[in-house]
Amino acid sequence: MSVLDGLTLEFPVGCTVLLGPNGAGKSTLLSLGSSVLTPSTGTVELEGLTTTNKRHRRAYRQKVGWLPQQIKPVPSLTVREQAAYAGWLKGLSKAEAWKRSARALEQVRLAELAGRRSHELSGGQMRRLGIAQSLIHEADVVLLDEPTAGLDPVQRGVFRDLLAELSDSVSFVVSTHQTEDLADIYNAVIVFDRGQATFQGPVGEFFARAPEGVPVERRAESAYRSLVRGEV
Repeated sequence: MSVLDGLTLEFPVGCTVLLGPNGAGKSTLLSLGSSVLTPSTGTVELEGLTTTNKRHRRAYRQKVGWLPQQIKPVPSLTVREQAAYAGWLKGLSKAEAWKRSARALEQVRLAELAGRRSHELSGGQMRRLGIAQSLIHEADVVLLDEPTAGLDPVQRGVFRDLLAELSDSVSFVVSTHQTEDLADIYNAVIVFDRGQATFQGPVGEFFARAPEGVPVERRAESAYRSLVRGEV
């Protein structure tokens, strides 16, 4: 059975948020974008590189960073060592991976914890290490699957501010259930329901889907509810 059928999407530069109920296809879409999955038909393309062309795959993966829902510490490694290890897995030399790990940790505000064992990090810090791992090979696009799930409001705020800072140089595609603060972070919204995009466009157009008279603080939630049929 096809999860995503007849789907065509184009992601703009900047920050794009993917909204949708559980089972809508968001994680599958990001897995296709990261080349973890390969489409049975169709193509995933970035700057002329496709995931279905074996000759392109390595170059494609150099341009794309991937943060899955679960980020786990590597036993016995420090925070910097784990970031560098991710760079080595991406094809960097050990020396280059170690060099770039310092910059990546600075970008996500973890430089002061570089020598700490990664298993000692909090949930929010672990997510930031995950972003550092995604950035270390200087990706053009980073895909984040439910990056704030399980984080408390303070941790979510730190994460939100971090994305806003990094989006000047990197494009992000973020899957989430949370509709708060969309206008503060994202340029575009895509709403998924049952494997199909029921909306794709700028944040302003998304808010305009909310019925008249809805309070400002509830516009995002109301617009979202008007575009999905509920949990699958």
